[in-house]
Amino acid sequence: MKRGITGQYEITTIAGEGIKAFIPAPLPPEPPLEIDNRRQKLLERATLALGRLDSITLLLPDPDLFLYAYVRREAVLSSQIEGTQSSLSDLLLFELDEAPGVPFDDVVEVSNYVAALNHGLERLKGGFPLSNRLIREMHEILLSRGGEARNVQGSSAVRKTGSEGRDLETPTSCPLRRNRVFAYD
Repeated sequence: MKRGITGQYEITTIAGEGIKAFIPAPLPPEPPLEIDNRRQKLLERATLALGRLDSITLLLPDPDLFLYAYVRREAVLSSQIEGTQSSLSDLLLFELDEAPGVPFDDVVEVSNYVAALNHGLERLKGGFPLSNRLIREMHEILLSRGGEARNVQGSSAVRKTGSEGRDLETPTSCPLRRNRVFAYD
């Protein structure tokens, strides 16, 4: 079965410049996904792989320690999109009250990413819906101190992110328009 277009691009303006933001088609897809023999085998392989990954957590002495490291790694990578110079070792030194080898504001910003993510996960585990309100709460934590707190204030600041030398046709991220996020206040 050949599927058609899975969404559309909309031109959105960021910092006075237009970029293309991809808006996915609503789910479930139309026509519905057909599970033929090939797809069924792929689905079974994926399910088996997830089961193996889940079983590995039984071998870990402390799965929370694995998640601890993973969340921090993701925070470092995410903050690098914004131009911070912090590394995972800098963040770990900061959390141990040691002096990191990068500007203090950079490592504080990465620490804010960790705090914002942990806050969001806890709220979701508690039954709070993924919503604008939750995003604003996380954003407030992200901007609570450090370099970003000085540069951007507000509940929904907007600016371009990406790599130097890339044009707007090939951005490294395409911000979603605000009216595309489920509103819950």
